[in-house]
Amino acid sequence: MSGEPSPAELFRLLDDEYARAILTKTSERPMSAQTLSTECDASLPTIYRRLNDLEACNLIEKFTRPEPDGNHRSMYESTVGHVEIDIEEGVLDVEMTKREDVADRFTRVWSDMRGD
Repeated sequence: MSGEPSPAELFRLLDDEYARAILTKTSERPMSAQTLSTECDASLPTIYRRLNDLEACNLIEKFTRPEPDGNHRSMYESTVGHVEIDIEEGVLDVEMTKREDVADRFTRVWSDMRGD
C-alpha cells in the first residue's frame, strides 16, 4: 500500500499496541529500530514488521543518519501530526494532518550537527 491509508487500514494499525508505541515514540524524536525495540519492549522482528506497515501507509519516514564514526544508521520518524475522525450521515471520514516534512527536519538537524 502507498499513499494515504484507508480508514480500515488506519484503524487496524492504531489497534496494534506496538504500532501506536512506535508512532508516539517517534513523534518525540527520530529513533533507530534497536532503540524502538528497547523503548517499546518488543522484539526487533516485531518492530521491523510494524515499521514496514507504518512506512507503507506513509505514517512513518525512514532516513539515514551519518554517525561521527563514519557509520550510517537508519532512523525512523512519525509523519502524523493529527488524526480526525468524523461520522456524519452514514459516512465515515478520516483526515490526517502531516507533521513537518522529514527531509526539511533532517536538513535542519544535519546543519545543527555541522554547526551551520
